[in-house]
Amino acid sequence: MASGTLNKVMLIGHTGDEVKMHYFEGGGSIGRFPLATNEDYVNRTTGERVSNTEWHNIVVRNKAAEVCEKYLNKGDKVYIEGRIKTRKWTDDKGMDRYSTEIQCTEFTFLTPKEQSQGGGAQPQGQMSGSRPQQSQQQPSPAAINPPQMDEEEEDDLPF
Repeated sequence: MASGTLNKVMLIGHTGDEVKMHYFEGGGSIGRFPLATNEDYVNRTTGERVSNTEWHNIVVRNKAAEVCEKYLNKGDKVYIEGRIKTRKWTDDKGMDRYSTEIQCTEFTFLTPKEQSQGGGAQPQGQMSGSRPQQSQQQPSPAAINPPQMDEEEEDDLPF
């Protein structure tokens, strides 16, 4: 990490499609899938309930991509952790095009296997990089939410 900078993304959302895989010579692979996150609020002026969906392009690599392909189904809820990366390319008309992606470094399946649309034997627990770590329990919200600071620590903040 460069001094004084941070590129970290944490998302909880639902997959919008199956994982699309691409395999490379030499055994490497990459998986891509869309992830939807929702924001619901009430418009103060009209009192109307508003719902916005944001779509994220998720990219996962190698063994972790194969695990996602095998166990993630369209509509499944998943926790994704990674970093933002913007790619640039030139289209067939010579125009510069950009794509913003989330390079996934960790993920946790949140849909219980009996509710997954695939109905297969989905592992429970966290998947990190290329090493699956299986557990018998659902991930707890504490595993996703950072711990709260003590009051003493908050008093030391300059703002």
